[in-house]
Amino acid sequence: MSVSTEERRGGARERDRSSASSGPRAADGPSPRPSRRSFSPEYKLEIVAEYESALNGEKGAILRREGLYSSHLIEWARARDAGALEGVADSRRSPRRPRRSAEAAELERLRARNAKLEAQLMTTRTALDIMGKAHALLEQLSESADDQERPRPPKK
Repeated sequence: MSVSTEERRGGARERDRSSASSGPRAADGPSPRPSRRSFSPEYKLEIVAEYESALNGEKGAILRREGLYSSHLIEWARARDAGALEGVADSRRSPRRPRRSAEAAELERLRARNAKLEAQLMTTRTALDIMGKAHALLEQLSESADDQERPRPPKK
């Protein structure tokens, strides 16, 4: 029995429709986005040491047990050899800064405010100096204009 291309296409469409409608769906919508795993330097060093000391048949079991890939271990071993696993948890993240005390934070905030106010004071003083000079210039121009407008005695 031979099947034509049209029958094959029709059959494929029916299968596509039936599989699209029969898939499992969550009643409350899509599942939440998974979070990225992070590992401590101690964990990385421990697993790399265990992996390197294991026999060839046991290495895959370690990876499966921990849910890791061999690329993880290669990257961690390179980082260990370069000395990067001394205190940094993840090379893609910036290291956390130590928390400042409340007094240190307040002191830093007040210093920043003081610097801002000093800059504003300098600007205000410069503006006042310019205004004073402009006032003096306008007075001088006004006096010279008054001198020119005074009637001169007629010549005889």
